[in-house]
Parts: sequence; structure tokens; C-alpha cells
Amino acid sequence: MTISIGNDHAGPDYKFAIVKHLEAKGHTITNYGTDTLDSVDYPDFVHPVAKDVDANKVDFGILICGSANGVAMTANKYPKVRAGVCWTNEITELTRLHNNANIICVPARFTSIPQAIKMVDTFLETAFEGGRHQNRVDKISLSC
Repeated sequence: MTISIGNDHAGPDYKFAIVKHLEAKGHTITNYGTDTLDSVDYPDFVHPVAKDVDANKVDFGILICGSANGVAMTANKYPKVRAGVCWTNEITELTRLHNNANIICVPARFTSIPQAIKMVDTFLETAFEGGRHQNRVDKISLSC
């Protein structure tokens, strides 16, 4: 799989661990995130990931910030992006099963690194259920 990842200053350690884990599994990762704890503006690191997902340049995106809300709000401005905030493995599974999310947003201040890695694995390994959920997903993007 090809995956783009981005993070702000709350997520470098998470990003490094996730990238190492995914590369060991043979995935190709593009890193748009900051590598330091110096304060940055998260949208600067979200837009490249969301653009890659929106343009179908990658299979999935991963975004990491303190609460994950800001990165999700930013990413969801793109028409083909469905970014979900995930803080438990169960929510992660449902965001793929029911919402066909293509970006996982991880709240670094509310999860551990091992938990984040498990959520990323669940996200990447869970297929969209389709069926009754497809009609709902089709209604997410604005048609105006």
C-alpha cells in the first residue's frame, strides 16, 4: 500500500513509530509531517496528505495531532476525503466499515503509541462493508 502521513508537533514520536512499523510490513510511506517538537501550524502538514488522498495518489492517509480534530476538519474540506477521528480500535474499525474513511486521524494526547499502531493496522486491514452504508457515504460530499 501507499500511504501519506502528516503530523504537527504533538505527533513526531507517533509518526516515527508508525512509519517504522508500516515500512517493516512493506508499505510505501510519504512523510509530510514535522520531525520536531517545535510548534507548527497543523494545516501545513494536512493539506499535502489530503491532496494525495483526494487525487488518488495514495491508498490511505494518516494524520496525527493533539486532539485529531483540527487535522480532521482540515482534511475533510477535500471532496474525496473522509477523515475520521479515531481514539479506540472499535471506533477505528467502524470508521472503515461504515464510513469508508480514507484518512485516520490519531489524537496523540489521548492515545498511546502502541494503541495508535494497532488502530492504524485495523484501519488498513478493515474493508468497507458497503451495502446500506454506501448510500450514506454517497451523501457525504456536497453536491452544490
